[in-house]
Amino acid sequence: MAAVTTLSELLAEHTRMQGETVDHLQRVVSEWQLLADMSFADFLLWVPLDESPEPDGANTSFRAADDVVRVRGGGRAVTEGRICRDDDPRWHLEVPVRRETIPVRRSGRTVAVLSRDTNLATPRVPSPLEIAYLGSASDLCQMIVDGTFPHSVPLGTTEGSPRAGDGLIRLDVHGNVAYASPNALSAYHRMGHASDVAGTELAVVTRRLVLDPFEAADVATKITEALEGKASPRMEIRGRRASMVVRSLPLRPRGDPAGALVLVRDVTDLRRRDMALLSKDATIREIHHRVKNNLQTVAALLRMQSRRSAHPEAARALEESVRRVTSIALVHEALAYSVAETVELDALLEKVLPAIRDGATAEARARVRVEGGFGTLPAGRATPLVLVLTELVHNALAHAYDQGESGEVVVSARRSAGWLEVVVADDGHGMPEGFDVETAQGLGLQIVRTLLTSELEATLRMGDRDGGGTEALIRLPLGGSPNGSG
Repeated sequence: MAAVTTLSELLAEHTRMQGETVDHLQRVVSEWQLLADMSFADFLLWVPLDESPEPDGANTSFRAADDVVRVRGGGRAVTEGRICRDDDPRWHLEVPVRRETIPVRRSGRTVAVLSRDTNLATPRVPSPLEIAYLGSASDLCQMIVDGTFPHSVPLGTTEGSPRAGDGLIRLDVHGNVAYASPNALSAYHRMGHASDVAGTELAVVTRRLVLDPFEAADVATKITEALEGKASPRMEIRGRRASMVVRSLPLRPRGDPAGALVLVRDVTDLRRRDMALLSKDATIREIHHRVKNNLQTVAALLRMQSRRSAHPEAARALEESVRRVTSIALVHEALAYSVAETVELDALLEKVLPAIRDGATAEARARVRVEGGFGTLPAGRATPLVLVLTELVHNALAHAYDQGESGEVVVSARRSAGWLEVVVADDGHGMPEGFDVETAQGLGLQIVRTLLTSELEATLRMGDRDGGGTEALIRLPLGGSPNGSG
């Protein structure tokens, strides 16, 4: 799949624009969804080529993406510094289209041209909504020519902002509502305003609806500042029954105060879903925490029983059960503090492997070391993998070295997009003659084979290590598993 070329990459490749100009054009592009919605038109941004001469006629060369074209009217818009409209509509795919060219100006000079193409084949009856939309779009396009729109708010603050269709309110120069779209009225009704907002002072009305006094004062200030020519990023406010996102834009075409544009979006249902998800996540984490506590209790009881046992083999079997239960408990402990149902294996193995070493090397003095990065895995795969690794490391510590002999067991991981490969290697005696991992009857290896086959769809290969010792290779696919974990 080909990578999508960004605007900044296109400008860097085809122009010598300075960083501040590039930032301004990126702000223009971030706002043209709003302009297109209110204009009932399509927008394109045209950037002058480096090799283009100074515009001296009706046409000039511009680049849109990778296509060099002659924009009719572009040169006139640049030289005259105003919005220009084609005298006659042009035809595109048998559809009449009216094009307007809008010079994008910054610091007193034109840096690009916007074209606004309106489909003339579908006549509209001028409704109050359409009149408000087109009037607001006209003011904002003129502010692009003036170099005062888009406003120099920090990049990214318009992300998630309300769109014109979510709810639009046009204010006059005094801050009174001149027009409110049906969706805007619906949002204010859900916030608790029972009557129409037309003719009311919006800052006062909005302030009364907000529960938090600081939020109330802040949103009222932002609406008032828009009337004074200051733009602000979006803000979320909460009422008694609803939540709403508000964004205010000053309207000052040619520098003359023309009121403000307030965009609103009802996010009540969205926030309720967010709260439900947070509650669900908290419940799941609490379950993992309780499971971890219960498993630790079981491990403690098994450990007490092991100490009371008079039979060494029974005591050893109970201690191995303690180790396995403790490993599972540590996985649930990690999940109790995880935002998602995933486990950070590197951090978890730092806790699990030392415990195995301490329990298995009372006589041998081998140490355990981890190399590489395991990354994260879903809980359904992390639990069996941790158990597999604990069994393999425990076997290496228990059987690869003689009493009092020192050595090293290395657990190394290599992860790619599709596979996780884990090697458990020791520098001990090596595998006994005639050993076959597929037919070995030890409980630990039986557990390993079962988990790798049924839970992980992974493979295991064991053999002698170069330089002495034993090496076990696990190859785990990362694409999916029988239980749906991926």
